[in-house]
Amino acid sequence: MGICFSRKSTRSTRIYSKRVSNQSTTSINKNSVNRWSRVRSSSAKKETFDDALLHEQAIAAALLFQQHQQQNGGALVFDRSTSLRHPSGGANSKFQQVFPRSSSTRRRSLIDPMLPPQQLINQEVNHDELETSHIVLVHGGGFGAWCWYKSIALLQESKFKVTTIDLSGSGIDMFNANAIKSLSQYVKPLTDFLEKLPDGEKVILAGHDFGGVCISYTMELFPNKVAKAIFIAASMLKTGQSTLDMFSHKENANDLMNQAQKFVYANGKNQPPSAIDLDKSLLKDLLFNQSTAKDVALASVSMRSIPFAPVLEKLSLSDSNYGSVRRFYIQTLEDNAIPVSLQETMINESPPEKVFRLKGSDHCPFFSKPQALHKLLIEIAKIK
Repeated sequence: MGICFSRKSTRSTRIYSKRVSNQSTTSINKNSVNRWSRVRSSSAKKETFDDALLHEQAIAAALLFQQHQQQNGGALVFDRSTSLRHPSGGANSKFQQVFPRSSSTRRRSLIDPMLPPQQLINQEVNHDELETSHIVLVHGGGFGAWCWYKSIALLQESKFKVTTIDLSGSGIDMFNANAIKSLSQYVKPLTDFLEKLPDGEKVILAGHDFGGVCISYTMELFPNKVAKAIFIAASMLKTGQSTLDMFSHKENANDLMNQAQKFVYANGKNQPPSAIDLDKSLLKDLLFNQSTAKDVALASVSMRSIPFAPVLEKLSLSDSNYGSVRRFYIQTLEDNAIPVSLQETMINESPPEKVFRLKGSDHCPFFSKPQALHKLLIEIAKIK
């Protein structure tokens, strides 16, 4: 308001000076002062009126707010971002935040529209009623624990204990992917973790992509330590089947995947491939067709080679071990890596307890639909 007044008074004074150029400087200054006084007087009256109006509006808003709280049992239902949060202040904090709020001023992405807070924020989880509040997130081929960063934050905010595993040769694990000779070697960080888990303690295993094979292998070894298994756009195989078997069927052919794959022959061309790399120029179309540019960039500099030997290995699964664990499948409906038709084939051949469908999600819902994925993880954890 001050800037607006300043501009107006400067322009008026300059024009007035041209019209009275023959008058004395004293007369000009006197007239200018009078004009400025009138403007200030008018401004003061307007400000007084505005202050009174704002005061009335504030009182009305406070009454509506109080009425809203009484009607909703003191609960707020404002639609606020959960993408970035600040912890509530300490005991001496002047302001205590009722709900976590976003510190970002950018426009909300339309890729993963905000869910109603009553469905998202903490999901009204009574952890005492859960079989376990410990979720172990297992990444897919080429990925690492880093890919779960959004899910980690959301789950921890909902008071879950979260463990993420870097499988051998993945993420920050320094093992050479080309030197991995078996599925057991690749999955060793996960099996070591479950082996050290205290007796009587259970976890929920969630595997993405090839991580589905990894959690299946682990379920066979430690069925008493796995409360539930969640397959997220993942390979869910039958006993005696390998990932290569599933993907090599003619009806499951994926031209885009075939174009993106680059075989690595670290042991020589006369030996089987040692690993698979993915063409970075095709990553977005293959894996991240609904994800943000920032997440695509993160993946482009973080993904590593996929060891080939585990892809060839056939699983040995029994009804008494693997079959005793409750299984759930989350489908990704805009998936170009494991298309819906292939997901349906795996579901039909080895039916899980329940199937969930994520609309608008590419192969990586932890990037493209993190909040919707979070909602499903909580929902599955609450199933009795």
